[in-house]
Amino acid sequence: MKVDVLLGLQWGDEGKGKLVDALTMGYDVIARFQGGPNAGHTLEFEGQKHILHTIPSGIFHSAKINLIGNGLVIDPVVFRKEVDRISGYGFNMTKNLFISKKSHLILPTHRLLDAALENSKGTGKIGSTLKGIGPTYTDKTGRDGIRIGDIDLPDFRIKYEALRDTHLEKIKALNFPVDLEPLEKEWFEGIEVIRSFTLVNGEYLVNQWLSEGKSVLAEGAQGSMLDIDFGSYPFVTSSSTTCAGACTGLGIAPSTIRDVIGIFKAYCTRVGSGPFPTELVDETGERLREMGREYGSTTGRPRRCGWLDLVALRYAIMLNGVTRLIMTKADVLSGFDTLRVATSYRYKGEITREVPFDSLADVEPIFTELPGWKSDIRQIRHKEELPQELRNYVSFIEEQTGVPVTVISVGPDREETVSNT
Repeated sequence: MKVDVLLGLQWGDEGKGKLVDALTMGYDVIARFQGGPNAGHTLEFEGQKHILHTIPSGIFHSAKINLIGNGLVIDPVVFRKEVDRISGYGFNMTKNLFISKKSHLILPTHRLLDAALENSKGTGKIGSTLKGIGPTYTDKTGRDGIRIGDIDLPDFRIKYEALRDTHLEKIKALNFPVDLEPLEKEWFEGIEVIRSFTLVNGEYLVNQWLSEGKSVLAEGAQGSMLDIDFGSYPFVTSSSTTCAGACTGLGIAPSTIRDVIGIFKAYCTRVGSGPFPTELVDETGERLREMGREYGSTTGRPRRCGWLDLVALRYAIMLNGVTRLIMTKADVLSGFDTLRVATSYRYKGEITREVPFDSLADVEPIFTELPGWKSDIRQIRHKEELPQELRNYVSFIEEQTGVPVTVISVGPDREETVSNT
């Protein structure tokens, strides 16, 4: 059996949680492969809204296996709160949620160090979520990190205190205030919750499931334009958000990957700092924000909004080898007379269809205009009922990218989905 990879193609917040939840019935295993509590995957069904930060989005299907892969960084405090919240709805996760021993722990001092470093940058802030993600990945690549499997070793406390004290020295040098005791208390309480789950050698287990014929959906976090290598550096996340990250984040070979499902919004959004060529800082941008409820599910920060950027989308499709597309939030564009789509950039006096090396901030998007649609589409479930203008919009995207749009999301609920095949 093969692995299908589902990931975001923009700057995150594309609606991956909803789509993983909706697609889960077709798979045996849902496996998160990178990121951490800086991600927020929102699911809505049966009148309830759920936000997941670490746990895979297939968790609400009790018959399905869920795996937190080695590519993640885990904050025990956030994890405990997530477990408590989901358990409150009657879901017992200890039987179908597994955690890779090779995933890394976010310490309380990682979060403090994240805040201290961001504070020291002044106007040069990168827009960190302040969840400790960057410092944790820094310790991972610096070979100083603490992994989930370490919590069952006899020298765990010694390792923890050594790394904590190293962080405290750095924080002190940055003149950042620290009140560590209450943070440590709830952190160790979270460690005990993690111990109640099955900790596994995830790379062996996922390959065993594949050899047994189980189907696996690899779930990414953030978006391709935030990738540490290929995103709008340095305004990026600390992990590989592209398809390659599924291999390193789960321990699977590239040959096991079958479909790469790329999710994109019908427009663009971005949280935090960094270049955003099609950003709208006017009434239209505000209208998109309010209609799309564009506020960060992790931070609550208002998202920056703009028109669809096909230059960036084609770039992400190329990097990931996307085989099919899913377009979300088509309903948010209902009511616009005219829609604009960036199909190329003007960069240093020349027209280009490529994302430049140095800075997306220096490009001027060149737009194509398409007619919008007026009708409310949230109740539509069949593609034949979609407005012709929306179908033309989708066809234009398919022509420009060379990849079929197989699903159109017309609302946040798992049922508000239209197959375009």
